[in-house]
Amino acid sequence: MSTNSKRYVFLVDDEPIQNEMLKDYLTERFIYDFLTFENGEDAIEKMDLQPEIIILDFHLNSHNPAAKNGVEILKQIKEDWPDSYVIMLSGQDRIDVAIDTMKYGAYDYVVKGESAFSRIENLMNNINKIQKMTAMNIGYRNTITLLTIVIGLIVLVSVYHFYLKHLFFN
Repeated sequence: MSTNSKRYVFLVDDEPIQNEMLKDYLTERFIYDFLTFENGEDAIEKMDLQPEIIILDFHLNSHNPAAKNGVEILKQIKEDWPDSYVIMLSGQDRIDVAIDTMKYGAYDYVVKGESAFSRIENLMNNINKIQKMTAMNIGYRNTITLLTIVIGLIVLVSVYHFYLKHLFFN
């Protein structure tokens, strides 16, 4: 999760209209700063913003053959920023394509269509729940560590006090 006060979601699709429609849809439902990119290279340049979620199109090189495709960008993101959740978005309804993206670290794969936006909304809600549970788990772990230290100190002081008492009063 990002350490600055803003929480970012990157929308990466070489179809600007798709990006804007998705941004409008998600802006009504989530409190994130949404940034849109028409290629993966531009999104990679802004990864210092530490986006929590990246919605990444599979065919990023359909308009510019020199651009990296979605899987190449996915691999780079997961290698360099493994904590970012990547949701792949594609017009391809092929199971082998979905499996490939998941193999390279995508959180999920969504086929473009009439239910794609609501599916992305559900996935983002699930990611938010995972992030909350992770934060709570870290908090519980820190609390247990602190309690263990306090109990250990109490035991040590008690043992020390016991030996001092028996050493000087017996």
